[in-house]
Amino acid sequence: MTTLYLDRRDTRLKLEGRALAISIEDQRRGTVPIGLLDAVIMRSAVTLESSLLANLAEAGVSVVIFGGRNASKLAQVHGRAHNDGARRVGQLRRVDDPAWRLAWTRRLVRGKLRRQQRLLVTALDTRPELRLPLIKARDQLQQARQRVADPSIDRIDSLRGIEGAGAAAYFSAYCALFAPELEFTGRNRRPPRDPVNAILSLSYTLLHAEAVRACYGAGLDPIIGYYHALDFGRESLASDLIEPLRPLVDDWVWEQFRSRHLRADHFTRDGDACLLGKAGRQGFYGAWELFIRPQRRVLRRLCTRLAMRLAAVGAEAAGPGQGEAEAAP
Repeated sequence: MTTLYLDRRDTRLKLEGRALAISIEDQRRGTVPIGLLDAVIMRSAVTLESSLLANLAEAGVSVVIFGGRNASKLAQVHGRAHNDGARRVGQLRRVDDPAWRLAWTRRLVRGKLRRQQRLLVTALDTRPELRLPLIKARDQLQQARQRVADPSIDRIDSLRGIEGAGAAAYFSAYCALFAPELEFTGRNRRPPRDPVNAILSLSYTLLHAEAVRACYGAGLDPIIGYYHALDFGRESLASDLIEPLRPLVDDWVWEQFRSRHLRADHFTRDGDACLLGKAGRQGFYGAWELFIRPQRRVLRRLCTRLAMRLAAVGAEAAGPGQGEAEAAP
């Protein structure tokens, strides 16, 4: 199973039996069997019929569509979600369970800090001349991990504060790993103003889309999370799920620039925004697909395990009448 990335103008998709026929500038470029696809990601203008979207959804193939200036907008089309309503009932009940939310948040923050620390320890071998900032940030992350494990820290806001302080220490060292020509001095977005931030933002967006898809596939609502506060339009559960995976993305992004798979000349400026050009995008998506496959499996496993636990809570909430309703004609 794989993802089809479409990033050429004047691309047209057409359904031929159980395959997608791809044409670019009215020239046929080939076909892809729908059965081999997990998702289709459209980064540029693509022409297709609405019936094709319906067929993709029916086959369980998600469609991710970027739009707007600098691809600042995102839409997703999914197939039918898992049909076990008890999972969503259980998911909602856990929102009002402070102990559950605290334990969930503690695990997420602990996992993120551990992976951030591991990246910096690995970087020490590659960049020994940065020993001082790397060791300083490593030790600060170790202190943050100890605070997260402290049972006297019993508020989610406190854990958020620890995670934020750890992120500040981490990025102060992470920035030093990149060449000065990339002008990466800290995290910025909307729009990203340097090549590293441009790739981090794009990668995090794609990872988030994977988490949303994994939630729907497991019968969970990606909007109802436990660490990220509920907010209009925010897919909080998806945001929760990707927190421990962000350092893996950071490590991958560092490798893309360190190996010069991505370079400063792959980017252009549009006002304040830094944009990945055509040559850079061609290499980016192929490398991203190789990286994301194992993370995609991790997200699916996480969502499946979470959904099964929540289903038990939902079934308990439904009470003894559930079985009678199921048996009714």
